[in-house]
Amino acid sequence: MAPGTAEEPEVDDDEAHTCAAVVLAAGGGRRFGGVKQVAVLGDRPLVVHAVDTAVAAGLRPVVVVTGGDEGQVAALLSARDDVTVVHNPAWASGQASSLRRGLDAVADLTADAPAAVVLLADQPGLDPAAVRAVAAAALAGAPIARARYADGVGHPVALSRSVWDDARRLQGDTGARALFDAVEVVDVPVAGRVPHDVDRPEDLARLAEERRSP
Repeated sequence: MAPGTAEEPEVDDDEAHTCAAVVLAAGGGRRFGGVKQVAVLGDRPLVVHAVDTAVAAGLRPVVVVTGGDEGQVAALLSARDDVTVVHNPAWASGQASSLRRGLDAVADLTADAPAAVVLLADQPGLDPAAVRAVAAAALAGAPIARARYADGVGHPVALSRSVWDDARRLQGDTGARALFDAVEVVDVPVAGRVPHDVDRPEDLARLAEERRSP
């Protein structure tokens, strides 16, 4: 089904609290040359940027899925009581297994979350307002809601609980994108441009320079 486009929903902070967050932080960082999730931008590691965004958006619980970097990422978050870290032993098989691990962890933590918002640990420019907007669309009935920026669509993506079983059956490295042709997708207008991924050291350096520029 072709994606639809929603009017930007009014976000009720109390409603946003009922959505969970799944932060995917299991990538091996091959192109980065190391564990990029612990690389620092500004005053915080990338994975902490993602967790702080989810918390600021009012999502609960917040689950972080680790992979080959389990020890380093878990150590960074060990003192926090607002996040649950889970390990995906099959992380090398692709993003789908990490998404499945994250959704299973949310289901173990709460039976009440009607949706989960998926965030990437290598997108430090994500705005909490965008997270709240897709969460609100999922709460309003969208099976899948994703952010539509001025220059295209991207994360965050909210998955209604009604599609979690479909998401759990995904394989490989496609993540939730593989559901988009089979399940109704609502594009939620949000401000700004699609957040940049940090794939290589030069991506991190560029973002750091942009933050220093007036």
